[in-house]
Amino acid sequence: MRRRPPGQMRLLGAGAFMALGGWLPWLYTELGTVSGAVGLSRTLVLGVAPGLWVFYFALLAVAGSILPPRLRTAAAIQGLIAGVVGLVLPVWQAVQLLRLVGTAGWMPGPGLVMSAFGGILALMAARQLLKAEPAPVSSPGA
Repeated sequence: MRRRPPGQMRLLGAGAFMALGGWLPWLYTELGTVSGAVGLSRTLVLGVAPGLWVFYFALLAVAGSILPPRLRTAAAIQGLIAGVVGLVLPVWQAVQLLRLVGTAGWMPGPGLVMSAFGGILALMAARQLLKAEPAPVSSPGA
């Protein structure tokens, strides 16, 4: 039985962090919390809340984590794409709010932090998958 390439379990963890972070509160305001899945009207990306985009791409990371070992390059590409989305959207959300209202009246929530951490973890997993040496193929008679 072949072992999974290093990085695939990390990619699974990244997908879990991003999926959970997409649904948790992204912002704490004086008026209450703002979920990443709902978003604010000024922070929608193509009409969809950024937390949902992170959730969608978390599923791509999970799919990459269960690919067979011979498709580790495909898993690395999926991790790279999911990692970029998982990191860029939370950072964009924070920069957007800093630009709109400054630092007064809001704090980042656990969903924003978990989504960004999942994005970083997915990028690390993709790097690890790309650097992994392919396992030697043994003949059935050996």
